[in-house]
Amino acid sequence: MQVVLLERVEKLGQMGDVVNVRDGFARNFLLPKKKAMRATAQNLEVFKARRAHLEAANLERRQEAEAVAEKMQGVRVVIIRQAGESDHLYGSVSPRDIATALDEAGYTVERSQVDLDRPIKTIGRFEIRVFLHPEVSVTTEVVVARSVADADRMDAEPEAAEADSFFESEELARHAAEELAEDEPAEEDEDAE
Repeated sequence: MQVVLLERVEKLGQMGDVVNVRDGFARNFLLPKKKAMRATAQNLEVFKARRAHLEAANLERRQEAEAVAEKMQGVRVVIIRQAGESDHLYGSVSPRDIATALDEAGYTVERSQVDLDRPIKTIGRFEIRVFLHPEVSVTTEVVVARSVADADRMDAEPEAAEADSFFESEELARHAAEELAEDEPAEEDEDAE
């Protein structure tokens, strides 16, 4: 299906571009969200008449987004979650959780603006992109920790925190291997009898 874009769409094109997209993508995303309209002769004429107005509105929204992006530069949010001994979370951190944490920090962000390919499932620090406007994004740091003290410790000594978790997991693996080694000879003795 051919559509004319009413705003910039990442990996697709700029405002005013006529592009070919799959029917489902157009019907389910671009058209309902008013990011595009069908590229018929009548719609192209309507677009040409409204183009100046659309560009002015887009410029105004972009300037507002750039101002917010300056304020959000270097924002760090901490999300507290329970995790197992191997630093795997019981559950995960989703875009909704990040948007809620940013709201609590004083920035109004919707979950659809958070660019997260897959949910976060481990303890650690993550760089996440937030789209404030189709042409403006900002990178925020999301710290997932068991407690605020752990998050502060990660910030104070990021290499030490990683080393601690490495040594803890190494120690756990060695301990598990020793337990298995102790259990195996007992099983062999039973089989011998």
